[in-house]
Amino acid sequence: MIIVPVKEGESVEKALKKLKRKFEKTGVVREIRARQKFTKPSVIKREQLIKAKYVQGLRSAEQD
Repeated sequence: MIIVPVKEGESVEKALKKLKRKFEKTGVVREIRARQKFTKPSVIKREQLIKAKYVQGLRSAEQD
């Protein structure tokens, strides 16, 4: 459970911003969306491979 302590005199908007940031860091929303549908392990592996190739291409282009 995510807890956001609100200090005296702190605005609600600022506390909500902190809560949203914590949610993004923990990856709760991403995990919930991923669990809504079943993806085959082969599809997950293929997506990871494509992402790895893309990142490696970016890094090699950065070094050139």
